[in-house]
Amino acid sequence: MIAARNLRKQYGDFVAVEGSTFEVEQGEVFGIVGPNGAGKTTTLKMIAGLIEPTDGAVSVAGYDAGETEMRKRLGFLPEESPLYEEMTPLSYLDFFADLYDVPGGVADRRIHDTLDRLDLEHRDRPLGDMSKGMKRKVAIARSLVNDPDVLVYDEPASGLDPLTTNYIIEFTQDLAEQGKTIVFSAHNLYHVETICDRVAIMNEGTVVAQGDLDELQAEHGETRYHVYTTVEVPGSARENGRYHRVVNSMTAVDETRDDAQAAGGDVVDIRTEESSLEEVFLNVAEAEPLQGGR
Repeated sequence: MIAARNLRKQYGDFVAVEGSTFEVEQGEVFGIVGPNGAGKTTTLKMIAGLIEPTDGAVSVAGYDAGETEMRKRLGFLPEESPLYEEMTPLSYLDFFADLYDVPGGVADRRIHDTLDRLDLEHRDRPLGDMSKGMKRKVAIARSLVNDPDVLVYDEPASGLDPLTTNYIIEFTQDLAEQGKTIVFSAHNLYHVETICDRVAIMNEGTVVAQGDLDELQAEHGETRYHVYTTVEVPGSARENGRYHRVVNSMTAVDETRDDAQAAGGDVVDIRTEESSLEEVFLNVAEAEPLQGGR
């Protein structure tokens, strides 16, 4: 559905994106993460056809990014999305439906259905009188007015309160379940981990790691074993009447069992903990020093 090949974007002597390559399959949720200035927004804008790559190519639904037919298949939500504040949500969305040549009856049903799903009331109130969360919901509805196959969202929950943030993340999950292909960036890695099928980690304009969470964890994460014993062993701490030791290998688990048995006790529980996406990200950061500026 989306194919990016050796994307490069340069402004004068400044290289914002360098050699990024990835693919997004139909119906997949693909997250792009990285520090501020890593090239995420520039990459998303190239996918959406808003800026042209200096080198490389990107296609969406079989069309070159920026083609008129591609734009009909895509919905884009920028991180900052100023609205026409004198308009109401309904007049604003009707205006964009008309730009996309969506028939009036179809547009009306689609707009009201989307606003119902977003739980947006006060549809005749001027946008300038609405909260940031309400405005964000209207911006999301705008990205769906043409019923696109592909959605490109740049920080969809940026700057919102926790309740509205969770609502928008859940709504994004609903869109994925309906078969939409979604590419989005987010600083909250928990949200990315929750809904993404695969993730690309960017640093200094380049994709330095990508894959599903299991693949990223296997390559850049670690597995920890929480071993609970009936007696104290080296490196353990008393916890709820037992002793708790954290180790990083099954060999160390076996050694803990031997230590416990030598002390007249035994292992009573073993729990496995995988690295979170945030921990994977930090491990990649240590391997690839992160620097701002993009």
